[in-house]
Parts: sequence; structure tokens; C-alpha cells
Amino acid sequence: MATKKTRDRVLTILSLLFLLVFIGFAENHLDLYIVRILNVCAIYAILGMSMNLINGFTGLFSLGHAGFMAVGAYTTALLTIPPAVKEQIFYLVPLVEPLDRLNLPFPIALFVGGLLAALVGGLIAAPTLRLKGDYLAIATLGFAEIIRVVFTNTQNITNGALGLKGIPALTNLWWSFGTAAFTLVILLSLINSSYGRALKASREDEIAAESMGTHLAKHKTFAFVLGAFFAGIGGGLLGNLLGTIDPKMFSFTFTFNILLIIVLGGMGSLTGSIISAFIVTIANEYLRILDESINLGFIVIQGKVGMRAVVFSALLMFVVLFYRHGLMGSNEFSWDRFFASKLYRRTLGRFTPGQRKGGYA
Repeated sequence: MATKKTRDRVLTILSLLFLLVFIGFAENHLDLYIVRILNVCAIYAILGMSMNLINGFTGLFSLGHAGFMAVGAYTTALLTIPPAVKEQIFYLVPLVEPLDRLNLPFPIALFVGGLLAALVGGLIAAPTLRLKGDYLAIATLGFAEIIRVVFTNTQNITNGALGLKGIPALTNLWWSFGTAAFTLVILLSLINSSYGRALKASREDEIAAESMGTHLAKHKTFAFVLGAFFAGIGGGLLGNLLGTIDPKMFSFTFTFNILLIIVLGGMGSLTGSIISAFIVTIANEYLRILDESINLGFIVIQGKVGMRAVVFSALLMFVVLFYRHGLMGSNEFSWDRFFASKLYRRTLGRFTPGQRKGGYA
């Protein structure tokens, strides 16, 4: 047992060191397009883990994540855009005071964006968490659309439908991957605590959990607010990565993209959400070639706009059919599970000293 713990600790430390070296190398040597995709992967991992806390671990069918992301993105952007740039952006209607003069450091602005998203999540949780199932999903989706419509019509704060441009590109791999790692540590600590066990109990059977002394309303509200906080953080990182945002970005389809990630990765698996976020984002970008003409040398295949979405959807349906509970199910990544996996046995496993001729030891 002690040997396994030592092995796991050493492998974890080596993996973290490799990740740090990779981030440093990628920031300085990789193509800007690849770096951008890696940033999006890490941000989607944050959003997937935060939504999995609400939908997967607590059992609340919430579809309001896009609204929380919008709050975080707009707040972080408004607090980091220099005052001179704000004057150029808000040329129709001046920005309200004191936002027109505020210019905070990126970490503080990001944290404030998460706090405001959590505050909005708490306000939404009060009337909606009394509902269940489809009714809760419709209510949270409605509130997310209300947030988007409000942002479209508050021109003296959000610049309305014109959106915000000139947002400083402050998000890099250190920020996105570091925040994703921080989110994973916080949520894993929560899930493995007595509070997390109470959340899982309320997900499985609310009556039994309440009879055991679990305060359902308090636990559900806490999970909802914490998920909204990290969604706001993810939205802030995304806004300062893209450099421009507008209310149309945060429509309900954005929420469904995040929901797709947690379903594919596994409802109730944080590491599954991370793996799925990378797979979905990279595959979606790679399949862009289907929308363009493909020259094979001896023949040119004319691409069709929208073909990427068709093939991508078909691949996802194939995965869901064969992995009904997602890639990880409700399990988290562990070194024991990795060494027992088919992937390990088919690749690295064949180089182990105990390999028999013609098979594995």
C-alpha cells in the first residue's frame, strides 16, 4: 500500500513538472493558433467542471451557465479595458461612472467577475431551486436569456448589441491552465468532503438525504453559487482571450456545448470533464477541413459548409451509444485505473519486464 502511494505521488509530481515545462515551451515556441486552441481547451475544462458540480454531483438540471459566463466576461472586460479605450468603444452612450475610470489588475478583475456571477447565481437559486427536473432546466434557461437580453439593452454599461472590443489579451496558458488546476483542486476537495457526500446523497434520494439531516436547500444553493462563480471565472478568461465579446456569444447554444462536454466526459467525473473538453475542442477545430476544399493530389473534394457539424455530431452519437455513462462514468482518474486500462496495455504495457512471449504477464 505504501509503495503504491509513493508511486502515485511520484507520478503525479512528474506529471505536474511535465505540464509546467510544456506550458513554458508552448507559450514561447508553438504557433499562436495552437496556443489559442489550448487556452480554449483549458477554459472549457473550467466551465465543464463547474457545470458538472451542479448537474452531475448535485443532480440539478441547470441550463443557465451561459448567463453566468456573460456576467463574468463583461465584468472582467470592463474592469481591465483602459479608460481611453472605453471612450472609443462607448461612442453612442457614455459609460456610467465609476466604470469609465476603473482599470483594475487582471487577477482582481477576474475574481470580481466570479463574485458577481456567484451573486447572480444566488439570486437565481432562491426562486428556481424549488423546482425539479425539466421545470428547473426551463427556469434557469429563461434566466440566462433574461441576462442576455438585459445586457443587449443596457447600452450605458455593456454597450448593448455592439458589444465590447479592444479587451486586453491578458489570458495566456499560465492563467488558463493554472485556473483549471485550481478549479480541479477546489472541487475535488469539496466532493471528497462530508459536504460533497451530502451533495451526492441529495442527488440519489432527496427524501433519504433529508431524513439523515441534510439541509437540501442550503447544499443545493451552495453548489449552484460555487458553480456560477467558476463559470464567471471561465467567462472572464474567455473574454480576455478573444478580445471582443457581445451578447450573442452567450446564447443558450453555448450552454448546450458545455452540457455536451460533461455528458461525454461523464456526469459526476471532474477529470472526465477535462478530458472531454480537450477532445471536443480539438476535434471541432480539426474537422474544419470538411468545410473547405480538400486537395488529395489526384482529386479535389469540394467542401460543404456545415459538414463539420454533421460529422462531429455523428461521432459524438457513436461515442454516446458505446459509452452511455461517458468516457469516465462517475469515476475519477487514478494511476491504478490507468495501468489497468487497455490503452496502457496496448502501448506502454508491452515494454514492461514481465511481458511474456506472445502476450502480457
